[in-house]
Amino acid sequence: MKSDVRGLDGSVVEEIELPAIFEEEFRPDIIKRAVLALQSTRLQPHGVYPYAGIRTSAHSWGSGRGVSHVPRIKNGSRAARVPQARGGREAHPPVVQKVLVEKINKKEKRKALFSAVAATISPEIVRSRGHVFTGPLPLVMTDAFGLLEKTAEVISALSAVGVYGDVERAKGSRKVRAGRGKLRGRRIKQRKSVLIVTADDPLKAASNLPGVDTVSVSQLNCELLAPGTMPGRLTLWTVGAVRKLEEFQ
Repeated sequence: MKSDVRGLDGSVVEEIELPAIFEEEFRPDIIKRAVLALQSTRLQPHGVYPYAGIRTSAHSWGSGRGVSHVPRIKNGSRAARVPQARGGREAHPPVVQKVLVEKINKKEKRKALFSAVAATISPEIVRSRGHVFTGPLPLVMTDAFGLLEKTAEVISALSAVGVYGDVERAKGSRKVRAGRGKLRGRRIKQRKSVLIVTADDPLKAASNLPGVDTVSVSQLNCELLAPGTMPGRLTLWTVGAVRKLEEFQ
């Protein structure tokens, strides 16, 4: 499979052979498992104080009193410690020992990454995520794109290849979240836009564009290629990044 390489002005400058990774079988089920496994590593263990509700002098009166055998505080008759008592322990509280991380086989994880990369060259899958673009996929740019130092230059190049409309779509989607999440570090919601993949260092000049993520090939993972477990993210590659993908085989 071959692909055109575009310059900063959007013109075709050469043609390259794509690695076999772009022909991988599309497996959205495995991609979803890999994304959820990656997201689970960010879950924070939480639990109650181990002695909550049981630091009390309560003990059972035993038989012969005509009352239940629940523990009762000394010098009184109020029940304590048991879950059904006011202020008693919780029946099945969360504990920090709970395993929150979902495991995934190495080969399955590798298969998911390859499949997510392959999904980026399918116009139907990419458009089904809501992305806006013109022209064929994949989008491969010259290595000069990865050396740009000004955001205005990046915007000009993205406009030339017909994907800047997707950045504007992400910018227009920015809104304040409904609910209590506003108070918990999740105030703003915004759609994802272009993923820019370079060979070595991420493109810093594009890091402030709405919804745009910039990574190197070594930083690629399924969550970047399939945000929200939905594969087919609009992805822009540099020539060096495409050639480095051959090392994944």
